[in-house]
Amino acid sequence: MGSFSLSEDVLKDILIHAKPLGHHEKPRNLNLGFGFLYYGVVRALRPQHTLVIGSGYGFSVICLGLAVKDNGQGSLTFVDPSYSLLRDGPMKTFGGRGTWGDERAVQDRFKRFGVEDVVTHFKVRSEELFQSYGQLGLPPIDLAFIDGSHSFGDVKRDFNNVVERSHKNTYVFLHDTNIYIREFLRHAGVKRWVKWLKQRDEAYEVIDFPFSSGVALVRVLEPSVCKQSQAYRQPCSLSSSS
Repeated sequence: MGSFSLSEDVLKDILIHAKPLGHHEKPRNLNLGFGFLYYGVVRALRPQHTLVIGSGYGFSVICLGLAVKDNGQGSLTFVDPSYSLLRDGPMKTFGGRGTWGDERAVQDRFKRFGVEDVVTHFKVRSEELFQSYGQLGLPPIDLAFIDGSHSFGDVKRDFNNVVERSHKNTYVFLHDTNIYIREFLRHAGVKRWVKWLKQRDEAYEVIDFPFSSGVALVRVLEPSVCKQSQAYRQPCSLSSSS
């Protein structure tokens, strides 16, 4: 039997301890911003397997995980190597907080919200997870949230790896579509990747929410377009030009 977890106390805990960063939140009136969107999409679509790539303090993981829990079915795979900008430097991460290094602390964080039986954390880079995806016995992806390395190449690779393991009508969130300065300085390429996807309307439907740091929701119409035999060194190709 499902439930509804978003009580006033839980909302306060999410805003304090899961620390949303750029999700159009408004703590003073317990508004999770995009967090309500994440929760609502999971409740509406009822995905069996949700994948989250990267999170500063767990905001997306918690919002999605609570919805999976309240659905009474499904699981969430979370991958983050726990890089820290201060410890590992900008060559490895631009916004990492190092939150996920101690597995016991990670489990305590999930237990605070009652999603410890729903969420499984892998302390590896996303490409390492995808390389061992079959060996780990992970199921196809119904819903994904991409918020790892924000370089154009890494966003493209994460997205294509998700699609390779998805199906028609898989949905993919892409966070940080509205960070103009970093896009201008080439520290990020999420917005450019979303623009590329919008040009491939045979394969994708895209809606962008350009508020705060921004988030886009992509519906996969034709996953076969991007299912290539090579390791995604080039963007998936369609008849239209890049």
